[in-house]
Amino acid sequence: MDVSLVIQFWVVAILLTLTPGADWAFAITTGLRARSVAPPLLGILFGYAIVIIVVAVGIGSLVTRYPAALTALTIAGACYLLWLGLTTLTRAVEHVAASDGPVGASYARQFLRGAGVSGTNPKGLLLLLALLPQFTSPRGWPSAVQMLALGGIHLLNSAAVYFAVALLARHVLRSRPRATVIVTKLSGAAMTLIGAGLLIERIVGLR
Repeated sequence: MDVSLVIQFWVVAILLTLTPGADWAFAITTGLRARSVAPPLLGILFGYAIVIIVVAVGIGSLVTRYPAALTALTIAGACYLLWLGLTTLTRAVEHVAASDGPVGASYARQFLRGAGVSGTNPKGLLLLLALLPQFTSPRGWPSAVQMLALGGIHLLNSAAVYFAVALLARHVLRSRPRATVIVTKLSGAAMTLIGAGLLIERIVGLR
C-alpha cells in the first residue's frame, strides 16, 4: 500500500468521524443513559464493519476497475464533502443533543440498535463508497484488501472518537455543551478544504 495515501485517508476519515451527526447523537445518548457504553458503541462499529466489507468486496472493487467511474464517484464525493462542510459552517449550531430513541433494555438490544444507527447512516455509506476506492494504489495488494485495511483504520478512528464522545457526554458535556459547537465548526472548515482540494485535483487531472 502507498503510505502517503494511507496517511491522507486517515486525515480525511478522522475529520469525518469528528463531524457531529447521527452517530454522535447516539454516542451521547449512550453516555447519558446506558449503564455501559461498550455494547451500543460496539454495535456502531459492527455496522460500519459490514458496510466496509460490502464496499470492499463488492461495489468498491468494481469501481476501481473503471477509471471513469472512479473519477465520477470522486467528484461526487468531493462535492458532497464541500456541501457538507459549507452547511456545517453556515448553519446555526448550539450543540448536539442526545437521541430521543431508547438505547435498549438489554445489552443485545443496545448492540443491535448501535449497528442499525451506523449501518443505515447514509452519510457513512456514501462517504465510504466515495473514499475507499480513490485511496487505493494500483500497485501492491489487491484493491479489495487495501479497502479492507483502510476500512480498519476508519473503524479505529470511530472507536476512539465515539467512546470519547460517550464518556465526555457522561462527565463533561452536561456542563460544557459549547464544546461540540467548536468541534463542529472546525470539522466543517476542514471538510470544506478537503472537498475543494479533491475536486480541484480531479478537475486538473481531466485536462
